[in-house]
Amino acid sequence: MSFRFPLRLPVATASLLFGLVLTPLLSAAATVEVAGVKLEDRINLVGSPLMLNGAGIRYKAVFKVYTAGLYLSTKADTPEAVLAAPGPKRLTITMLRDIDSGELGKLFSRGMEDNMERTAFSKLIPGVLRMSQVFSDHKQLKEGETFVLDWVPGTGTVLTVKGAAQGEPFKEPEFFDALMRIWLGKKPADFRLKEALLGKAP
Repeated sequence: MSFRFPLRLPVATASLLFGLVLTPLLSAAATVEVAGVKLEDRINLVGSPLMLNGAGIRYKAVFKVYTAGLYLSTKADTPEAVLAAPGPKRLTITMLRDIDSGELGKLFSRGMEDNMERTAFSKLIPGVLRMSQVFSDHKQLKEGETFVLDWVPGTGTVLTVKGAAQGEPFKEPEFFDALMRIWLGKKPADFRLKEALLGKAP
């Protein structure tokens, strides 16, 4: 036996039916807004679903510099858990003001060095120099522009600036871990941002 809905449904019934249909669609497309920057709460990276672990703002004094969002396959609330998380990972950064990208590259290099043992850092120097050169070549990152750091197992760290991948991936797993320590290490770029990326309330 088959049933047909009447062509005209009571308003309450129609609202309920459409609500049931639309709810999963809306939840799948949820976004989080940080300083006017919208971040999807779930993404797909090389076929793997990732969730937004945390997002926040990098401040310099009272000035907002950029937003950052960290995506992982599983929730992590410590730096160690982030580094140990399986599968692909992503950190996305969107500028909140115009900035000299060459200077930003130097700050990232210093951040890596400050959060590593000297011997371990020395092994990554070729990659660090190449990354710094990439940022220097771009000269400036303007408000609203984005760069992305992706860890892809079996491939390495892929650096994407303004939507374009920058050269060959950085092969060493240690390189991505060193990058993460810029924000999650013992001497992070911003302690409040560190807590935000770990999904902790301010």
